[in-house]
Amino acid sequence: MIEFALACFFLLITPGPGVLSVAGVGSGFGFKAGFSYLWGLCAGNFAVGMAVATGLAAVLFSIPYLRLILLFASIAYLTYLAGKIAFSGNRVALIAPERSPGFWNGFTLQFINPKAYAVNTALFTGFAFLPSNYALEVALKIAVLNAFWIPIHFLWLGIGVYLKRLNLPDAVQRLINITMAVTMLAVVGLALWAERS
Repeated sequence: MIEFALACFFLLITPGPGVLSVAGVGSGFGFKAGFSYLWGLCAGNFAVGMAVATGLAAVLFSIPYLRLILLFASIAYLTYLAGKIAFSGNRVALIAPERSPGFWNGFTLQFINPKAYAVNTALFTGFAFLPSNYALEVALKIAVLNAFWIPIHFLWLGIGVYLKRLNLPDAVQRLINITMAVTMLAVVGLALWAERS
């Protein structure tokens, strides 16, 4: 169980699409939008975890090209979210910034997020500590996973909201939003590179 908890910490502390996007939503749109978006991420991560734990994800990924379709859907969606964050508060936005990402945006991202599947697969298929009671093991893993997952994502949301509340000049705030968006796109680039390798 200690090894599982350590794996949770190290797998979740590394920035991925979820934490970067929640910080970006907090920075671009504030706490209320970020809170709603974060709970969407949480629900989406739970759905992915259950798909992995029940074997449904393995069945789905055995379908030819589905993994590639999910990867490109993830890339397109992350690019869309990066655009919303980059142009938030900008009146000449190409993507209408007035509607902030909410619960369903977060849920959708986790559902198509390659890192969510990779992390949940590593955690739920490895580190067996109750082989005689798989249901209890999964329940305990969910509890431990969320004991790290939720605070880490709230921390990143808090960082984003703090940057927004600094009431920085518009040009600086725009630069921060664009930097967060570019960072998200860098994650997209890494995902593409990993898929090619």
